[in-house]
Amino acid sequence: MRTEKLSTKEKSIITRDAIVFAFFLFLSFIFWYLNSLEKEIEGDLRYPVKFINLPKQRIVAEDPVRLNFFLKGPGYSILKLKVTGRKPPVVIDLSKVNYKRIHDSKEPNYYIVTSGLLKTFTVQLRSGCEITSIKPDTLFFTIERIPPATSQKIIESKSVTKDKQQASSQ
Repeated sequence: MRTEKLSTKEKSIITRDAIVFAFFLFLSFIFWYLNSLEKEIEGDLRYPVKFINLPKQRIVAEDPVRLNFFLKGPGYSILKLKVTGRKPPVVIDLSKVNYKRIHDSKEPNYYIVTSGLLKTFTVQLRSGCEITSIKPDTLFFTIERIPPATSQKIIESKSVTKDKQQASSQ
């Protein structure tokens, strides 16, 4: 006659089997995930924007803009881009980009069609992924003249920074 309660030996066998099953289930999940990363997938990432080579005595008036990139590429590359902490801004060189002025505006408002910057941004990402599209499709910004007092402070801060860099390199 068998007793209703499981013996401690039977309990340890069931517990051990459950642990082994859970371990191999977890291991199979890891292998499945690594296999899926080898395939080409699509994803999206948000990147800040930085403008360089502005006309003399000018600054961009707005806060930094963010662009949403839709990417296509190997899963490893997209995962690497998503996992990295703080993303460096993508750079828009205004001396090389064709930006246009909005005619009906009192302020000096400009725009850039972002589809023309796909190759530039893909090179800057250096990830092996292709940017399929960018949102927003048009980037609006305002370029304002730097007030004379502010421009003098900027020049002074740049010279102080250069002096510090030269002193640290010596």
